[in-house]
Amino acid sequence: MNRRLAQGYQGDAPARPSDETIAVVALGANLGDRAATIDEALRDLARLPLTTEVVAAAPIESVALTPEGPDASAPAYLNTVALLTTRLAPSVLLGYLHAIEARHGRPARTADQPRWQDRTLDLDLIAYGDVRSADPALTLPHPRAAERDFVLAPWLTVDPDAVLPGVGRVGDLLARLRASDSADGA
Repeated sequence: MNRRLAQGYQGDAPARPSDETIAVVALGANLGDRAATIDEALRDLARLPLTTEVVAAAPIESVALTPEGPDASAPAYLNTVALLTTRLAPSVLLGYLHAIEARHGRPARTADQPRWQDRTLDLDLIAYGDVRSADPALTLPHPRAAERDFVLAPWLTVDPDAVLPGVGRVGDLLARLRASDSADGA
């Protein structure tokens, strides 16, 4: 076992390289066989080194998002959230997430690439224990997680007591988001 995989960025949390941490990973796909891709990505996550457990919510379907807002004309997404019990450092885990995306046909991320485009697989590191980081290479928790029903709802099904670090209880965030959406639609 390589101890370096468990070392790396620790954010504001105390250094605990040998402790297991719960990492929250959002999975989404809107191209190809979405269900098969999500299933295979979950198997990929379960095979990660220093990772002992993966618990995933049942996938849900959501409308594609663009910088302008929801786009019902784009292929719909299949989304889920997985909780990984891992000793991988968050920066190392993020590297593995990008490698899994690439294996499933997602092009490498570039600064000039448009955001929120259709993709075969999208893996986002939503939270890593209580770690908080404003580093552009690793922002934790995910800066838009509290705005995404398709992240909060599945997360809540696998962890009813979930907390988005520095933001609040996931159940409360989801209730506020849905109340806001209802008010906007009224």
